[in-house]
Amino acid sequence: MNTILQFLLKPTQAPRSVLLVRIAVGLIFFTQGILKYIDPNMGVVRFTRIGFSHPYFTAHFVGAFEILCGLLLLLGIGTRLVSIPLLIVIMTAIATTKIPELFRTNQGFWYMASDARTDFAMFCCLVFLISVGGGSWSLDARLGKHNRNGG
Repeated sequence: MNTILQFLLKPTQAPRSVLLVRIAVGLIFFTQGILKYIDPNMGVVRFTRIGFSHPYFTAHFVGAFEILCGLLLLLGIGTRLVSIPLLIVIMTAIATTKIPELFRTNQGFWYMASDARTDFAMFCCLVFLISVGGGSWSLDARLGKHNRNGG
């Protein structure tokens, strides 16, 4: 367990180009989180349709979580750590909204594959961010460098 925590908190050695992935993932989660508040069809109505037991609470909780984690990714703070719960969020989205499309009339695999492309890209990008960290243009790297230099 201690080894996992060390990995999640270790300073990143990744190139600054990781910033592009952080911007894409961070902005998508940030904006989707806001939409859960301002558009009922993206928030409460959607969570009701999916079948969550407390859709108002769940939509707003997930929305707040996505806003906060999206901002942290944009800044590169706790990149690896923040990416893990977002990975769970995106896997839940795939399981509850995309996989059921396989079994609906006139949909099937190709419809689901097309509809899931952003979720799949987010999944891959989050796995990438967990593996490499925030990159050299992140607050993670800056704080790591500051700590290595003794304060």
